[in-house]
Amino acid sequence: MQNIPTPAECIELLKKSGCSEKVIRHCMAVRDVAVKIAKKANADVKLVEAGALLHDIGRSKTHGILHATEGVKIAEKLGLPDCIIKIIERHIGAGIPAIDAKKLGLPEKDYIPLTLEEKIVCHADSMINNNRQQRIESELERVLLKGHTDYAVRLIKLHKELSDIIGMDVNLV
Repeated sequence: MQNIPTPAECIELLKKSGCSEKVIRHCMAVRDVAVKIAKKANADVKLVEAGALLHDIGRSKTHGILHATEGVKIAEKLGLPDCIIKIIERHIGAGIPAIDAKKLGLPEKDYIPLTLEEKIVCHADSMINNNRQQRIESELERVLLKGHTDYAVRLIKLHKELSDIIGMDVNLV
C-alpha cells in the first residue's frame, strides 16, 4: 500500500487544489466524527482520517454531485493511494448505485462504499452540516423533504450497519 498522507499534508493538498476555507473546515469536521467512529469500529484510523480530510477535494472544481469524480481526477494526478481515491469516489449519497448515478449525470457505475473505512467517511459526511455535527435524523428530514427517498433508505441502512458494528448509535459518538 502506498503511503497515507498525514493530516497536515492533507490540509496542504486541499489548499493547493484550491479548496475554500469553508470546504476545509467541513472536511476537518467530517474527519473529527469519522475518526471517533473509526476508533470504535477498529477501522484503519490513519486511512479514515486522510480519506475524511480529502473526501471533498473535488469541491475545488465544482460543488455539484460531480465533485466526487472531479476529486478522483485530482487525487489520481496527485498520486494518492487507491484506498483514498475510492473514499473520494464513493462518499456521495450514502452510496449511489449505477442506475441512479446515470440519472444524476455521473458516469454509469456504482458509487457504493465497500470497505469499512469508505462507509465510515461516507456516513460521517452525512452527519456534518457545513462544519457542525448533526443527528442523522436531520439529514434524513432534509433529503425526504426534497423527495430523495432512495438516498434516505441508503442512509438509514448505513447508519444501522455502522451502529451495529460499533455497538452504539452512531449519533452518540
